[in-house]
Order: sequence, then C-alpha cells, then structure tokens
Amino acid sequence: MPVARSSKAQSSKQPRASKAPSVTENVPQEKEEGCQAKRSPSSPQGGPKKRSAFGDITNAHKNQTVTGKKEGVKAPTHKATRAPPAPIVAKNNEINLKKSLRKTPPTDVPVEPEKDSVSEEPVQQVLVVEDIDKEQLGDPYANAEYAKEIFDYMREREEKFQLPDYMEKQPDISRDMRAILVDWMVEVQENFELNHETLYLAVKLVDHYLVEVVSMRDKLQLIGSTAVLIASKFEERCPPCVDDFLYICDDAYKREELIAMETSILRTLNFDINIPIPYRFLRRFAKCARASMETLTLARFLCEMTLQEYDYARERPSKLAASSLLLALTMKNLGGWTPTLEYYSGYCAQDLHPLVKRLNFLLTYQPCDKLKAVRTKYSHRVFFEVAKTTPMDMMKLEEKLKS
Repeated sequence: MPVARSSKAQSSKQPRASKAPSVTENVPQEKEEGCQAKRSPSSPQGGPKKRSAFGDITNAHKNQTVTGKKEGVKAPTHKATRAPPAPIVAKNNEINLKKSLRKTPPTDVPVEPEKDSVSEEPVQQVLVVEDIDKEQLGDPYANAEYAKEIFDYMREREEKFQLPDYMEKQPDISRDMRAILVDWMVEVQENFELNHETLYLAVKLVDHYLVEVVSMRDKLQLIGSTAVLIASKFEERCPPCVDDFLYICDDAYKREELIAMETSILRTLNFDINIPIPYRFLRRFAKCARASMETLTLARFLCEMTLQEYDYARERPSKLAASSLLLALTMKNLGGWTPTLEYYSGYCAQDLHPLVKRLNFLLTYQPCDKLKAVRTKYSHRVFFEVAKTTPMDMMKLEEKLKS
C-alpha cells in the first residue's frame, strides 16, 4: 500500500507540474472574461470581446509563461548549440520579463479605483438632490410625471418673451404711469379675488403689447383692464364679465372699446399669451426648499413688489423668483441655496446674489410712497403681515450670502 501511494503521487505530480503554467494563465483570463462579458455583448466568434487595456495585461501574463518554458528548456543548451548572440537575446528576454512583472501590478491598481470613483459620482448626486415630485406621483392633478419637463419648457420660452426697453418708443407714457397702472391692477386683482397668476400675466400682457403698439396715456387704463380680462379668461375658472371691468373703470370706456382692445391685444401678440411668469417658478422653487407658507408669502411679497418697477420687467421670471426666495430664506435664517434648488432652478447661488441685493434695496427704499397697494395687501393677517418684516442690513446680507 505505501508503494502504491507513492506511485500515484509520482504519476499525479508529473502532469500537474507540466500543466502548472496553463493554470496560471487561466486564472486571469477567467477574471478578465467575466469583466468583458458585460461590456462587449457580441464578438465575431460569439464569445466575449476584450478591450485593449485588459488584452495587454493578458498578453503580458501569457508572455511570462511562454518565455518561461522556452528559457527552462534552452537554458542548459545555450553554450553548446547556440551561437554567441543567443545569450544576449535570452538576457534581453529576462530583462523584458522583469520589466513586465514590475509594470503590470501598477496598471491593475489604478483601473479599478477609477471605475469605483466614476460609479460613485452619480450616487452622491442622487443622495444630495431630492426628488420633489415623488410624493405626488399618484395625484392626477399634480402632473408629477411631467413637472420637470414642463418647467424646462417654460425656461426655454423665457428666451422668446424677453422684453426690450420699450419706454423710449412711448412718447406719451412714462415709467411712473406704468407703476400707477400696475398699482391699480393689484387692487383689481384683490377686489375680484383673482389668482395671483392672473395679475402677473396681465402685467406681462401690458408690457408686451406696449412693445409693439405706441399708445396714449388716456388709453393706458383701458389696456390694463383689458389685459386683466384676457388673463382672467386664461387663468380663472369663473372670470369676471365685461360689465365688471367697465364698472371698475368708472364707465370711462364703452363696451365696444373694451372688446376692440381685447381683439387688438390678442392679434398683436399672435394669440400666444402663455407667457412665463415668476409666480409659477416661485411656487415650484418653494416646494424644492420645503418652505413654510409664511416664507413663501414673504417671497411672494418681494416678487410682487417688482411688478411696479420697470427696471425689473426685463429680468427673467425664473431668476426673479429664485432671487426672491433666496432673500426670503436669508431673512428668515433658513439656510442658503441647496443643491436641490440649484438643480431644479438652474441657478447657483452666485448667479442670484446681485439680484438679491437689489431686491433688498427695493424693500428698504421704496421709490414712491403713494403706491401702497402691494404693501397694504401683504400687511393683512391673511398674508402673515409679511410687509411689516424689517429689511436686512446690506452689510449683514452680504456677509450671509458669502457664508
């Protein structure tokens, strides 16, 4: 029995010794093929295809085993059967093998960490940016599945509705007259209990109409009331009738004039009145910040203050809404501009700082004390009396924005 065991051991060791190089070849090949099978689904022979980087590493391992065989066989016969250049070639092969052994480990090390670092980047972004539409996926009225695309489309339409400086073409209308008109339109919106979207859209209709048509001051109120009528039909479920608008104008215009002005505005704007307004973006961004109703109302007050100011009419609605919310968050000490807000708004905090400072200056120094419709409106308890909020000091605001 001991003799049989030794004979089996000898017979099994000999083929294993001869097949040892092939075992060392198969181990890296299986690992590489497992990696490559996911990256190249098809190849001419139907098997997994290898990339050049992994192919070079595989060839290096193969060269090591093959040349090892040749050197092991030919080493004892160098001096007797080979010419003098043969030892030089063998030494060169040994040097190349040593170099390849030294080079292959560092090539394996950087490849895997680079893959891990690349795969971790989107994971970090997903963890930081919150999906604000996830909670309303089951609500058919929220359109949560298309909310992101809808607001991206509104951002694109901002390019089409950029306002030029049209006051230079209006010889009989000034900025102060426009401010008085908007102040009156705020009172109309409050008396009729219209949506805020109706007010913002009506002001946009007035501006875009005055870009194309030169008007006289005696027709300015007619333009404003007609713009509110059109916006009410677009936004409201039950819009006021024509007689209501004639009444609020103190019967200064006739029914025919109001209907004619409605036709003129719609034809001038080519019936394209779906104009992006800051109020829609503001509600969207407040949802991203998970702001309370009081904070949202303060941002609405800041944004509505800009309706009377002609200098803010040419600002992008989305940027104006984002700046109003950032100032409201800063005034309430609720933090700054989060990655979620940056993702959904498209603006980083540095892009909004100049406009935030201008809004705080407007809140501190109101140009005209006679136009108090917005302040009076937001001084009511329904709006949390946000108009009575103390404006921030400009130096403190700048320090907070930098921090």
